Amino acid sequence: MHAATKRSSRTASAGSPRRFPCTRRRIRRVVGLPLVITAAVGLAAGGAFASPGDKMVKELKEKEGFYDDERWQEYVRAIGERLLPYTPDRGKKYHFYVLDGAVLNAMAMPESHIFVSRGLIAYVRSEDELASVIGHEIAHITARHSRKKRLTDLLGKSIGFLSYLATYRGELNQLANQGTAALTSGYGRDMELEADRLGAEYMAKAGYNPMAVLDMLHVLKDQDLFNRSVAGKPGGYHGLFASHPKQDKRLHDAVAYSQQYLPDELREPEGDFWNLMNGLVYGDEAARGLVRDSTYYHSALRVVIEFPDQWQVGYSSSRVNGVAPGGTGVGSISVMRHQPVKRKSPAKYVTDVLQRDDVTGGEELEINGNEAYIGEVDTSESNVLVGLIGILYSRNDVFYFKGECGPKGDPETFRKQFRATMDALRSMTQDDLKIANSQRIEVIVAEPGQTYAELAQNSPIRDYPEETLRLLNGHHPNGEPRAGDYVKVVR
Repeated sequence: MHAATKRSSRTASAGSPRRFPCTRRRIRRVVGLPLVITAAVGLAAGGAFASPGDKMVKELKEKEGFYDDERWQEYVRAIGERLLPYTPDRGKKYHFYVLDGAVLNAMAMPESHIFVSRGLIAYVRSEDELASVIGHEIAHITARHSRKKRLTDLLGKSIGFLSYLATYRGELNQLANQGTAALTSGYGRDMELEADRLGAEYMAKAGYNPMAVLDMLHVLKDQDLFNRSVAGKPGGYHGLFASHPKQDKRLHDAVAYSQQYLPDELREPEGDFWNLMNGLVYGDEAARGLVRDSTYYHSALRVVIEFPDQWQVGYSSSRVNGVAPGGTGVGSISVMRHQPVKRKSPAKYVTDVLQRDDVTGGEELEINGNEAYIGEVDTSESNVLVGLIGILYSRNDVFYFKGECGPKGDPETFRKQFRATMDALRSMTQDDLKIANSQRIEVIVAEPGQTYAELAQNSPIRDYPEETLRLLNGHHPNGEPRAGDYVKVVR
């Protein structure tokens, strides 16, 4: 950093007007690993849908799956459009999006939709590194890799994709699917190497430092090491390094070769990277479920369930449980998400799928424009005053409600509460996400002698805060901040 840009370590809040200077890493030769930012998913050859990317975008919009910050959307779009004129697809319209997911991921649909998750962006350290991700994904499209690999398409499976982005796995009853499996599988060594080579070439011609391909790979390498050695999670993004050696001379030679395409002067950045980073939503507190007051949020499912006021709400991976003040003797309601099956009426779902033969009566109705059913359950052999069962279809999801009014409860009040809980189930909005996910990245300037252990003391990160801060700043496993450096912390 230039001496004139060094300042005190006074922190900058998300709304601060402070401007961070746009810095550029020197062009250098480094030893790294092959970049494997890949998850291009599309129709198998001869698929029935003309535009799978458009369908995916529509579903993600319905699920509020895009990151709600137009500055980042425009920044990623500008970087992509800067690269495009130097590709074989010059003049072709591409679409670039930032997804609201915490997992490090990027993907390309074959008809030119590029997606980058905010979870990946959080670990990027420069515009050049971000350009290496986008260039790599563009290269998968220009090289027609999806056709060569014949990947399974993700149409109609955006909920599984969102679940993967948030948690690496499905929640509330097996969200994983073949589309998500294809999403995480990658292309194989030769195609990844070709995407690295082409992406580096596009970057150089556009005035970016192509060696950022290797820098970005070190970010992924560190993430893989952290997952395996610290967090006890599966290896990195797309089974990172499962099919790629840690040293690949072909990659290094290809990236180095691309430097010949550099213009005489590097162009100015498309945006102010550090100012954009300051305030970025970090992680996903609601990825596996979160309760605030009597409301349950699940950002992978993109669903909100509001229970009656003052009810105690808990959850597991398969259900959400609400208990009335005074305990189950007054009343309880549970909600489960079931796997979609061949479409049936909600009443038929109860008899044919759940195979319930204890429902004595019920009615089919409409709740918020969705088909629903509420039935009475025979409770004659128990002390339960009222037993209710509910089915609610919400897009492609089936939600199963079960309620019991105990001996201390009031049946009529409970019936109203049960119906109100079904009425209140809704898709998560951006306002809900802001309530559920409150953590933000804050950019500070490191003081002399400052350590990640010190910074972690006030961090809201629950698991491995010191190691996570080190990872966020490219200093895993043992590095420390240097005085005057910009450092990402979480507030």
